[in-house]
Amino acid sequence: MKKLYKIYFAGVLLFIIQATAQAQNPLVEVSGTILESDGKTPIPGVVIQIPGSNTGTTSDIDGNFKLTTYRPLPVTLRFSSVGYASQDVQVLEPVAPPIAISLVLDNSLEVTVTSRRRKEDPQNIPIPITVIGGQRAEDAGAFNVNRVKELVPSVQLYASNARNTTLNIRGLGSTFGLTNDGIDPGVGFYVDGVYHARPAATSIDFLDVQQIEVLRGPQGTLFGKNTTAGAFNITTKKPSFIPGATFEMSYGNYGYIQAKTSITGGISKKLAARVSFSGTQRDGTVEQIKTGAKINDLNGLGVRGSVLYTATDNIDVTVSGDWSRQRPNGYATVVVGVAPTLRAGYRQFNAIIADLNYKLPTTNAFERKVDTDAPFQSNQDLGGAALNVDWKIGKGTLTSTTAWRYWNWQPQNDRDFIGLDALRKSQGNSVHNQYSQEFRYAAKIGSHISGVVGVYAIGQQLLSSPNQIEEAGADQWRFAQNTTSPLWATPGLLDGYGISTVSSLYTFSSAVFGQLDWAVTDKFHVLPGLRYNYDQKSADYQRTTYGGLQTTDPALLALKKSVYSNQAFYTKVNNTNLSGNLTLQYKFSDAINTYATYAKNFKPVGVNLGGLPTEKTTGRVMTELATVLPEEVNQYEVGVKTKPFKNSSVNFTVFNTDINNYQTNVQSPELGVNRGYLANAEKVNVRGIELEANVTATKHLSFFGGVSYTEGKYVTFTNAPLPLEETGKKDANGKDLAFTDISGQDLPGISKWAATLGVEVTTTGKFLGATGKYFLAVDSYYRSKFSSSPTPSKYLVIDEYALLNARLGFRASEGVSLFFWGRNITNTKYFEQLLPAAGNSGLYSGVLGDPTTYGVTLRYSL
Repeated sequence: MKKLYKIYFAGVLLFIIQATAQAQNPLVEVSGTILESDGKTPIPGVVIQIPGSNTGTTSDIDGNFKLTTYRPLPVTLRFSSVGYASQDVQVLEPVAPPIAISLVLDNSLEVTVTSRRRKEDPQNIPIPITVIGGQRAEDAGAFNVNRVKELVPSVQLYASNARNTTLNIRGLGSTFGLTNDGIDPGVGFYVDGVYHARPAATSIDFLDVQQIEVLRGPQGTLFGKNTTAGAFNITTKKPSFIPGATFEMSYGNYGYIQAKTSITGGISKKLAARVSFSGTQRDGTVEQIKTGAKINDLNGLGVRGSVLYTATDNIDVTVSGDWSRQRPNGYATVVVGVAPTLRAGYRQFNAIIADLNYKLPTTNAFERKVDTDAPFQSNQDLGGAALNVDWKIGKGTLTSTTAWRYWNWQPQNDRDFIGLDALRKSQGNSVHNQYSQEFRYAAKIGSHISGVVGVYAIGQQLLSSPNQIEEAGADQWRFAQNTTSPLWATPGLLDGYGISTVSSLYTFSSAVFGQLDWAVTDKFHVLPGLRYNYDQKSADYQRTTYGGLQTTDPALLALKKSVYSNQAFYTKVNNTNLSGNLTLQYKFSDAINTYATYAKNFKPVGVNLGGLPTEKTTGRVMTELATVLPEEVNQYEVGVKTKPFKNSSVNFTVFNTDINNYQTNVQSPELGVNRGYLANAEKVNVRGIELEANVTATKHLSFFGGVSYTEGKYVTFTNAPLPLEETGKKDANGKDLAFTDISGQDLPGISKWAATLGVEVTTTGKFLGATGKYFLAVDSYYRSKFSSSPTPSKYLVIDEYALLNARLGFRASEGVSLFFWGRNITNTKYFEQLLPAAGNSGLYSGVLGDPTTYGVTLRYSL
């Protein structure tokens, strides 16, 4: 905590020094009038500020203003008012003639949608895309992706810890549940054009975000890295030659504290810099009853810096770097229930714990109590650096983006979820490095054709660091016992018995991609896109057993081997594919834009890195499962984007997605198959409807909302793992079954209905000398029930829930903003994920959603 304050106040001191080290100059006088975009209606209370100084004024009831300063010419004036786009005007004369300024409402603005590499109104883009401004995300408390999902119904995010993070759009993207490192995400996560390969990147706090673009559907012809389900495209605020700063502090219940600082300004005529800091801490919401500690807390720091060099009028060079560190005491899951399985009575969970004289700490998950006997650790460090060059050549811009990123992961989990010494250690330590290079040229080729073409390459290295450990404790024999032999009770048989895994994964992917926009007429556009992709992966997996009872007795050794065994394999695979899309767009008018798209895409081949299952009869390692086939995606989509009246948008989308060789992660009853293993379902189908609306009814009242209906089915999956309650099921000959046919059943993680709705009421006023708007904002989020298991289980279904959030306070573009906030103010009790315990004994646990949280945020902007 001391380090957080030191960094924060160092930033404050830096800004004070910069702001006061300026000389006095002759008097400059500026006056004028500020009007609405209609050029008639005056806007009172607009803040007129010289960025980086305390000099400023506000417009009166008639929109008039007058400002004097001793700043040296040229002087830049910034006109800003909450709900309107800020505008900068440069004054060149000591006594300037009166000026007229027109401000436009925020949601009637064109935004720079970087996914299309040009400035345009999202309503004109034939892609289903949601754009969330950084200020809107901050005010809503959406400081990471998990909070953003409440603003976009089609987005789903699940995490039992940072590594085991699933980010999906329309129910597709990554395997649901525990993450297998050998598979590529289907939803791309980009920050300033740099692809972040590890899903853990979505767990860190946003730093100085300008806007968030959520694109739905395959994105292979506009982005460097191929993604089959969509993309999160995050743009951060750029360095500015105009000095400015924002300082923010938030306090809340559960000891919540968050500090944010961002400072920018010119270093020289051609150099500008920006540095941003974020720190978040919060006490845990789950009690460890053995120690009294509060676990599942928040504890993260992040720093981002960038330097802009305007080499010439046509060349901009940006160097950026970021570092994030998380040290939470979590992520513990709470016991939810016990499912009866089809195993023999002595192998049922309740019989096992009775023999061990153990009792669950509670049968009500929402008491938020655990008695785990092993510590939790989820330490991760993420960061990297990037060099971006934009060079205007001819009628377009050539962009080069060179990047390096790293991820260090040091976890520890109590994998049995309870206070028994069953699974003592689960430590999947990893170190990841990635290097990427993209060259892209976006241009208007002629009067009717524009487009983008690019080449991309990324190399990745993922290593166990130095090894990954899974270790049993003294009580594990009773959970592993699968016969009535008394040998299982041999003292110390499995105590300290474990597996140590050393693995490496090397991947390389390269592509050539491009997309054209051919304006056949002013109203009718044809947009073809192509991508040629090459992927290569090599994995070396070495797993050895250690510990436990030291014996030469063949019978005891056989029991130990049935729990953990040695495994080793090496595999190297590669594949190429040609994918693309074709979009037909027709604009009936400025208010109605329609489009239809067919896209074909592929997710790369996958490699199993969590251990392979063995045949029950022979004990043979099933090395044929070391790799899984690439996914083949075919999607059809029709959309309508409308502006029914001024400052409004209503968009409607219908989509259908068919996937062959769907890559899924399945839970195995074998302890040695850590985090599950990858498999291909023959075919799945996802289809749905989406509706989004943004309406500014008046200057004082605005709404936003969205609803999605999504159906996801396994069309064919004949070799799926058994659901939890069917563990131990036998065939007609009395042999244990390992697989079942779940064709026609639901995909995991998909709610048929999801919706968000928000409203904000404002009124102009003053607070502590600053002019801005008082506001009351309320937003809600709803999800219908969904399966929380790759193979549907009646015990692993999460019920529907709804969340209600609210904010009340004062917001100013310059000066002080203060507001009170509450999240889940109705204290809805809900789960984000349900997970079976290792070994499928019948126990299952849950990841709890946050209870009611509330607090206050103070922000000061210059």
